[in-house]
Amino acid sequence: MIHTILIMILSTLFHRQQDYAVYGPNGGIATHITLPDGFNPETDKCPMVILMHGFMAKKEGNPIPSVAKALAKEGIASVSFDFDAHGKSEGRFIDMTISSEISDAKAVFDYVCKLPYVSEIAFACHSQGGVVGGMLAGQLNDNERKPVCLVLLAPAAVLKDDAIKGQCMFSHYDASNPPEYVNVMMHKLGRKFILEAQKLPIYETSGQYDGKVCLIHGTKDKIVPLSYSEKYHEVYSGSELHIIDGENHFFSKKKNEVVGIATDFLIRQLL
Repeated sequence: MIHTILIMILSTLFHRQQDYAVYGPNGGIATHITLPDGFNPETDKCPMVILMHGFMAKKEGNPIPSVAKALAKEGIASVSFDFDAHGKSEGRFIDMTISSEISDAKAVFDYVCKLPYVSEIAFACHSQGGVVGGMLAGQLNDNERKPVCLVLLAPAAVLKDDAIKGQCMFSHYDASNPPEYVNVMMHKLGRKFILEAQKLPIYETSGQYDGKVCLIHGTKDKIVPLSYSEKYHEVYSGSELHIIDGENHFFSKKKNEVVGIATDFLIRQLL
């Protein structure tokens, strides 16, 4: 009986590993590709947008699926994925850092670059994913292949200031000597994340990107104040800032307007 159960467990783990097309430093990365209707990947080509979710979110969370659906209607493919320790990806939350998420995004970018049907590539990123996508784009700026453009939805550069203050969401800690982990809404945020975040060159690295950038931010965002997108707007040489009156961090009030702005921008840059 024990032998049978052990075989079942090992079999489940083996098959789970086979489901991952992409691997980051902390394990398999769950991905989902959305192709335009009627698109034939064996004969056709199209642009692809890499979609990145935020802190403690997942690829199915708002506004990622809505953007993917809108892009598909316009002939643009997209790939959404779960960062390590999020959604269906592998890894422990306590080991997650901005660097590990940048490595995850880079692994997805490398994977997309190898897909024969993909022409141009762009990033569309929400919240902490915006910090990750912005920094990765800066790192890739001098590469032969880099994202054509970026859409940053409420990019959470506030995470650095929060780490310096010793706070995350509703949790507080000694910023000068963070504990091994901090409990944040039933997740263990690791000391490594905090120490790295305190010194993270967010704007310096992001500002190295010289492509077109679309920034979208709500005036009622209580998680990431509008001032952080305004700072991004100052840093980028080719950016446009869309301020959505009354909108919150998750774009739940004027989602169609936000998705429309993001989609229109990507169409202009990619098609």
